[in-house]
Amino acid sequence: MQTWDLLLKAEHHQPYFLAMQKEIAKQRQAGINIYPEDNDIFNAFKLTPFEQVKVVVLGQDPYHGEGQAHGLAFSVQDHVKPPPSLANMYKELATDISNFTIPKSGNLSYWAEQGVLLLNTVLTVQQANAHSHAKLGWETYTDTVIDIINQQKKNVVFILWGAHAQKKGKLIDSNKHKVLMSVHPSPLSAYRGFFGCQHFSQTNQYLQSTQQTKINWLLTDLSSLN
Repeated sequence: MQTWDLLLKAEHHQPYFLAMQKEIAKQRQAGINIYPEDNDIFNAFKLTPFEQVKVVVLGQDPYHGEGQAHGLAFSVQDHVKPPPSLANMYKELATDISNFTIPKSGNLSYWAEQGVLLLNTVLTVQQANAHSHAKLGWETYTDTVIDIINQQKKNVVFILWGAHAQKKGKLIDSNKHKVLMSVHPSPLSAYRGFFGCQHFSQTNQYLQSTQQTKINWLLTDLSSLN
């Protein structure tokens, strides 16, 4: 059985990756707050094993506020108010998925556990400094991740919101997979095509058409447990 550890083992020994890890450690030692915490950086892979991946949602870089990021794109830790992009995702879900009620929690782990890889194109960020770890090497790493999924799996739904995510589109064979694209759910762009895109229901329609289990997007019951 293929696992992320096996598939990415060689990548973890590449000079660029080792240099990137060294730089992140150096910044932490210098007192710079880096999000997410070290043990959360690879949570997307921990919660969504390779064999279970059937949907990939691509984000940009982690939230840069204290206590927000925990290694899943668009997701925040329990008891943290959903940021604007996630709030807009919930608004779209409420019109796209029947019975979806907007939850209080912004933790999307339940999706990840069903096979939704919530992957940012860059996996770390400095506090209050968006895109500060862009060009550090993460883009190369996540290119490899996308390439592996593209090559070794079939009938995966790739959801690409915004320019950063859509750049990865060149790595995806749309004859093997379903690619859904729109503007980013950020308040700056959501009204230019994100609202009404129906990507959540389209994802389930495609999964059903390829004899895969649909994603249960509902999060309401979970938020009451937090």
